[in-house]
Amino acid sequence: MGILDVFVDQAAADPNVVGVVLTGSHARGLATARSDYDVILVKREQSEPWRHDVRTAELDVAEGTVDALADTSTLWQRYAYRGAKVLLDRLDGRIAELVERQATPTKDEAVDWSRSNLDGYVNQLYRAAKCRRDRSPDAARLNEMESVPWLLSTVFALHGRLRPYNSYLDWELDTYPLSPFWNTELRARRVAVSAFRLFTAVTALAREQGHGDVLDSWGDDIALIEAAA
Repeated sequence: MGILDVFVDQAAADPNVVGVVLTGSHARGLATARSDYDVILVKREQSEPWRHDVRTAELDVAEGTVDALADTSTLWQRYAYRGAKVLLDRLDGRIAELVERQATPTKDEAVDWSRSNLDGYVNQLYRAAKCRRDRSPDAARLNEMESVPWLLSTVFALHGRLRPYNSYLDWELDTYPLSPFWNTELRARRVAVSAFRLFTAVTALAREQGHGDVLDSWGDDIALIEAAA
């Protein structure tokens, strides 16, 4: 038996354990010879919402309560559940439901993220455009680079999705495709140098979904970005 099988058997023997969830590269079929198993162990009770005591070259285990798994307030960790595999569910499907909820924004969340990230994207490109105008190319490039996470977060939110971790960006597009245009333009090899070039497409998509007021709030500053784009 492999280390994961042994771990799941041991977890199943513990009555305090109600769920085991495999995340990371092994869950997504992207594991290499150096990949460890990333596991979420869900317990009925424990003294703290999350603990992380096991972290070896082969196994990385985060232990949390059911309530902790249900808490979607920590945005950065939610993409970890995208493509996760539930290996044990003693709550009649409840663990699987909570995993899916972590990985799937609500409509209201997607709208909020679309607007806040769109504003951040415009802000970083505006800074980059000003640096270009003022002949500070290195600073302009840094600001343009910093706009890429905002760009990705915006476009995925506009599609009702979480922004993938960078290492899983191409996997996300292969596994859960967007339109042919975005599936091509958001590839890691392209989007890293496309923040200005994609500005028109991003703003068009945002306006289609009713977020033109976010763009209009920038007034004439948008023209500076458009000129740079």
